[in-house]
Amino acid sequence: MADDTGLLGALIGSRICHDLISPVGAIQNGIELLTLEGRGGPELALIEESVANASARIRFMRVAFGRAAAGQSIGRREIVGILDDLARGGRIRYDWTTRDDCDRAAVQEIFLAAMCLESAMPRGGRISIARDNGNWAVSADTDLSRPDPALWQMLKGERRPAETVQPAHVQFLLLSMLLEARGAAAEVTEGDGTVTLAFHA
Repeated sequence: MADDTGLLGALIGSRICHDLISPVGAIQNGIELLTLEGRGGPELALIEESVANASARIRFMRVAFGRAAAGQSIGRREIVGILDDLARGGRIRYDWTTRDDCDRAAVQEIFLAAMCLESAMPRGGRISIARDNGNWAVSADTDLSRPDPALWQMLKGERRPAETVQPAHVQFLLLSMLLEARGAAAEVTEGDGTVTLAFHA
């Protein structure tokens, strides 16, 4: 039943993102047409920036919270495109160093790990993502006191009732569940002001 619940949640996430991306894309197309007609201005530029950020966030969350079917892959160009577009509208920058296409389930875990770090970076910063022989390391300049030390313990395999997790921190719960489902856990380390989440994917 727990597996069915997890699958249902992933399907709902995929469906919501799928349904939202179409109207947002239509708004982007409309803005481009207005700009081509010379009807642009600071107001339209602000709307364009906001819509572009919304589109990037939806695409990011579609990977992070949607269903990752077995054997499904995602190209490096698409991954970097999502992260670059997301960075344009926010305070977080992403360094994606691997040059290969990746298993979508692995990218889902990486995106969730990035979201965990992002929640501990109120002033923004840079998140570095690297892979070495199937081992991923996601790191950023922050510390384990934010947003709640107990959340980081979840990633190490420590159980915590789902009802105690706030909606803003659901990425910690989902990532811990995905890792647990394949008998894994994250190695969470802190040193010199940097937190690194490392796991095999």
